[in-house]
Amino acid sequence: MKVILLENIKGVGKKDEVINASDGYARNFLFPKKLALEANKENMAKLQAKKASDQHKKDVEKEQAYEIAKTLKTLQLEIKVKAGENGKIFGGVTAKEISDNLKENYQIEVDKKKIILEEPIKNLGVFQVEIKLYEGVTGKLKVQVSSI
Repeated sequence: MKVILLENIKGVGKKDEVINASDGYARNFLFPKKLALEANKENMAKLQAKKASDQHKKDVEKEQAYEIAKTLKTLQLEIKVKAGENGKIFGGVTAKEISDNLKENYQIEVDKKKIILEEPIKNLGVFQVEIKLYEGVTGKLKVQVSSI
């Protein structure tokens, strides 16, 4: 019997996957626990519509990520910090500070976890920061760290 899984089931399949299950397994386990639906025409049509909708949503999100990447390429974010005479910063500029400044100054929301910094910026100057915006889409942002 062909069934559409409604949840991931270890050893059986993933959500929204169409599998062949034995009649007894489907009727006595999958259907009563609402883990699967019978793969009839109506349910298959709903599944196809859901997959198309999900794909469209992903395409829109990716397009928005490309737009943000273009915008980031043209920006130079300026962060003012306290620094010593030799250009060393007290503390450091972290991904959270970069994210907060982007939101505050340019209304661009980027999760701090998506900003790639091996370690906080500890010197004055201009730095190129990479930001993962979406799967396969990265943006580059210039961050100018200057003294107050």
